[in-house]
Amino acid sequence: MILGKVVGDVVSTMKHPDYDGYKMLIVQPVDHQGQAVGKSLLAVDSVQAGIGDMVLVIDEGGSGRAILDAPENRTVRTVVCGIVDEIET
Repeated sequence: MILGKVVGDVVSTMKHPDYDGYKMLIVQPVDHQGQAVGKSLLAVDSVQAGIGDMVLVIDEGGSGRAILDAPENRTVRTVVCGIVDEIET
């Protein structure tokens, strides 16, 4: 699981049918202090997250499909699966 911050959303009027009905977000992976690490990810939103939210992201197809209750042949890999309220260290 990846900790990240939503930095943008993607509007697409033409997309693969597997993504119909899903909001797409751009998520920047961060460390526990909120500092950016690595490259940003394009993820399907399953929790109604918005720009600025700290989120939990799954970046593995089988788990992503399970969260979305999607069939095995659905081409989904990266899914926002939680909104982080607080981080304690």
